[in-house]
Amino acid sequence: MDPLFWPSETNSFRRFTPESLAAIEERIANKKNEQVKVQEKNKNQGAEEDKLTPQLDLKSCKTLPSLYGDIPADLVGEPLEDFDPYYSDHKTFMVINKKRTIFRFTATPALFIFGPFNPVRKTAIKIMIHS
Repeated sequence: MDPLFWPSETNSFRRFTPESLAAIEERIANKKNEQVKVQEKNKNQGAEEDKLTPQLDLKSCKTLPSLYGDIPADLVGEPLEDFDPYYSDHKTFMVINKKRTIFRFTATPALFIFGPFNPVRKTAIKIMIHS
């Protein structure tokens, strides 16, 4: 595999912030606009588009591959931006525990009141991923 395609440690692990969520929402809106344009353009044509699929080595409940390097100690158990391209336009974030197990959570409000940055929800996530 070409080292240029390997994710670098500095770019792989980024905290999930309100700005990250806003960027995801913007990508979702752009994708919907593009789909509408493509549907109008291809009404008469039966063209199929290539669908992106999740990477098998980055599935939830699997161990993070060593290719991504060591996770900084301050980011263990913290919400991170997902680096699987499939989830770039999904409202999700990932959390990695000390054993490098990947957990994915939705960024939509839990119980319609606890957003992804709510301290109660953060505590619940830390309890869930604790080994």
